[in-house]
Amino acid sequence: MVFENEETTLVAAIDKFETGKDVGEVLLNKKLGVMISDDMEKTFREVKPDVVVDFTQPSIIFENAKKYINLGVRAVIGTTGLKPEQIAELKKLSEEKKVSCLIAPNFSTGAVLMMKFAKEAAKYFDNAEIIELHHNQKKDAPSGTAVKTAELMAESNDNFTTGNCDETELLQGARGAKTKSEIHIHSVRMPGYSASQEVIFGSSGQILTIRHDTSDRQCYMKGVMLAVNYVYGHDAFVYGLDNIM
Repeated sequence: MVFENEETTLVAAIDKFETGKDVGEVLLNKKLGVMISDDMEKTFREVKPDVVVDFTQPSIIFENAKKYINLGVRAVIGTTGLKPEQIAELKKLSEEKKVSCLIAPNFSTGAVLMMKFAKEAAKYFDNAEIIELHHNQKKDAPSGTAVKTAELMAESNDNFTTGNCDETELLQGARGAKTKSEIHIHSVRMPGYSASQEVIFGSSGQILTIRHDTSDRQCYMKGVMLAVNYVYGHDAFVYGLDNIM
């Protein structure tokens, strides 16, 4: 995406598994003249990129993000698993350094619309649960998208189990994770899935299901480019692609 867009130039690639290879040969079967490095800080100081896009792992994203901001590199972060207090710390650091940082649980425009629709529907239902389904190589659960969806819904309602009876789990976790607004989130990890989520709303006599399915990661690229353009032109900290759509 970055290589083919007329407004962007690919200047560096960081990956510890393909070090020393031309990133073009790895991804496009043609040379681009950009060699993959495993030393992020050294590379950044040499090429001085305007923007970094991070899709790494939950275990390292927080430290990565702090390094980006401290090095003065605007960041677009799609890696999930950040805790609320970590997001708050990155927001504070971004504002102090005046270095833009955008963190998005999901870059699919369809998924963002699904979250917006769920927030709107939450105004009219007192009962709701979320089921998110991903491939079995996803390391964090629940997904960042599910967490963000629940946060948006909670802005409309603080209890989504109205009228439920007292429950006893015969197997721990049978009812899934539970958010502060009493939304139960169920995580499925299965080969064959890419990324899917459905939000189920219920009331007497009716069920409303809002679902989004991803079959190809190409669907994230439009949102990523939208974020890249935004952080390049702003100094703000943003959490969620919905805030710039």
